[in-house]
Formats: sequence, C-alpha cells, structure tokens
Amino acid sequence: MPPIVSVRDLTKTYSGGFTALDHVSLDIEEGEIIALLGPNGAGKTTLISTVCGITMPSGGTVEVGGHDVVRDWRRARDMIGLVPQEISLEPFSTVWNNVRFTRGLFDRPRDDAYLERLLRDLSLWEKRDAKVMELSGGMKRRVLIAKALSHGPRVLFLDEPTAGVDVELRRDMWRVVARLREEGVTIILTTHYIEEAEAIADRIGVISKGRIMLVERTEDLMARLGRKELRIELTEPVSELPESLRREGLMRAEDGSALIYTYDTRAERTGITALLADIHAAGLQLADLSTSNSSLEEIFVDLVKEDAA
Repeated sequence: MPPIVSVRDLTKTYSGGFTALDHVSLDIEEGEIIALLGPNGAGKTTLISTVCGITMPSGGTVEVGGHDVVRDWRRARDMIGLVPQEISLEPFSTVWNNVRFTRGLFDRPRDDAYLERLLRDLSLWEKRDAKVMELSGGMKRRVLIAKALSHGPRVLFLDEPTAGVDVELRRDMWRVVARLREEGVTIILTTHYIEEAEAIADRIGVISKGRIMLVERTEDLMARLGRKELRIELTEPVSELPESLRREGLMRAEDGSALIYTYDTRAERTGITALLADIHAAGLQLADLSTSNSSLEEIFVDLVKEDAA
C-alpha cells in the first residue's frame, strides 16, 4: 500500500535567503501516528504548512492520498485536518456555528450527530451556544481541534496542540487521538512534550536546521540509541573513586552516597559483573541497586547537539 503522505526532496527557501526545509523526504503510512521533534526554527511548522498547502514549496513534491498538493490541491486539502499553533477564530460566532461552518467549507453534508459527538469528546457540548470571545484560551483550542475534525479528515496535523493548555484538555485530546487512530486516521504531530511523543507515537522524526535527521519506530530508536543507568547505593559515602574503579561510564554521585554506571544496552557485555566484583574488592559495601533507561528527551538532546557540532 502506498504511503498516505509522501514528501520527496522538499525544499523551502524564503526571499531573504533563509532555507527552512533542505531536501526533506518522508513517507507516512496510513493509520500511523508520527511525532516530529526539533528545536524552535527547525522547520517543523514549515513542513506542516507546506503539506497542508499553506506554504508553497521552492522545490520537490508532496502528495497526500496520491494527490499533489500543488497541482491537485483541492483533493489533497480535502483529506487534511489542521490544528495550528496560533488561535484564530471568529470571535462573535458561537462554538456550534464555528464548527458547522468549517464542515460546510469542505462541502460535507449536514451531520449534527457527528458534530455533537465531536463536541462531547472535547468537553465542548455545554459551551456550544457560547460565543468564542467568551471562552478561555483552553476552550478556544478545543474549538480549533473540533474545526479541524469537523469534515472527517483522513490525515490530521497537530502543530503543538497541547502547548500551554491544562491537563484536562491534554487528556481529552489524547482520548480523541486514540479514537481517531482506531478509525484509521493518520496523525502527524509536533510537540515539545517529549514524554507524549514517546507514549503515543508509532514513529519519531527528528528535524534540525531544515533537515530530517532520522525517522524510526519509537521502540527501535530507544533500543538503538538508548542507554541504561545502574545506580549503586553505598552504605557509606566515598569522597572519591578508588583507582581500581576508575573506568569509562562510572561516576560518583555528587554527595558520594552512590556510584552511577552508564552502559550501552546493545553491547555484548555490559561490564556490570566485573564492576560489582571490583567494588567488593575495593572494600565498598552495597546498600541497593536500581536501573533506569535513558528518556527520549535525553536522546533528542544528544542528537541535536551532534548536529550542531
């Protein structure tokens, strides 16, 4: 089955000479959730805007559902829902009319039952007759999400959808995302909440300086780049590491109460057995052992640092 979104050698250079996208290629499969991570100015929003037909590319091609976003933009855009970062709504219109109007723009037949379910899912039903100007910032963002979903898109773009919103909205948002996924909707999101990407995304894409650094399945990325940390609690603190324990990956905790050993989960040998034997030989007594995996946030920071070097 061909990808539902296909980006080939996409570039975007603005009139001032700034290159926001530098030969980006990316395939997104139908029904998957992909999270795009990158620092501010990396090109995430430009990529989304170009796929959605808001920004014209300088070169390359983009297809959505087999439709070129430039030559066949009506059909391509018909498949897409977009929740932008900026809140832009008709302030004097009610919530219900905002959402119903957007559905009409896509030439969809009237379906009040569908819109009611949508508003209920986003905890907006009780506010359906309120004017947008009367809503809080979080409620306005809910209206943006409802508008993006009003025409039943097959591809949904979420550009920082939960930035600066309350916990309740984030919970409602991910509940809706889970339902959409079950219905086969493809979801592409950018987020600064890296724990969300790790929790819900099938794949992670990392963008830096307008280039795709990598796109991998979340679990594969964690396994390939992840590190594991062994924390060795001591019964008595040490002021410095004994000479016999000085090795790569081992450091003393700031207060000396523990030793911290970082190792590669993919390595054939971790070195833990030899380390524990050396600790015993050095006369140190263990109080406890615990392990933890490196987070996606640490991996992301390391990747961006490598790219900046």
